[in-house]
Amino acid sequence: MRQPIPPPGSSPELQRFVDLLLHWNRSINLIGRGDVAEVWTRHVADSLQLADYWGDPPPARGIDLGSGAGFPGLVLAIRFGIAFHLIEQDQAKAAFLREAARQTGAPARVVATRIEDAVVPRAPLVTARALAPLGLLLSYAEPLLLPGGICLFAKGRDVEAEIVQASRSWQMNLERIPSRTDRRSVILRIADLARCSSNEAD
Repeated sequence: MRQPIPPPGSSPELQRFVDLLLHWNRSINLIGRGDVAEVWTRHVADSLQLADYWGDPPPARGIDLGSGAGFPGLVLAIRFGIAFHLIEQDQAKAAFLREAARQTGAPARVVATRIEDAVVPRAPLVTARALAPLGLLLSYAEPLLLPGGICLFAKGRDVEAEIVQASRSWQMNLERIPSRTDRRSVILRIADLARCSSNEAD
């Protein structure tokens, strides 16, 4: 299979990450085989666009939920030098993340456990991509998010139903941002996250 060609301006570190990803993908399921040719757009660029919405100055730290193959957390750590905790329960994927962070020099630490069991310092940024319904994501994110922090979640076509469901239990300032890499997807930028009181949720 031909190696995907990196876009102009991609860093050597991101190229090293993609090379490692494709090598490990032969042994463990990191991305679908059909995604290999489009790894730079479907996965890398899709992750990098989140940086446009975290504000200025950028956050000092982030927590990535269900990091899997490193999207978006590890890619953001590689490209922007932001320290990330990457929470990933699958031990094989966690091993890949550790090796990729080591070889790229990314400021990322892998936490190989369930999200609800992770013990990490709260952060001003929590990210996730194609992980779980919004309501569940918010329950994962809320105890990990510093006051005044934001969530950036990449979501697919069922997002509106998820928002309706999550709004029964959560108050939030939510912005829908169309994805630049997939017309069926959006990025949710969530601030001022708080659980509804019992009366409000009823």
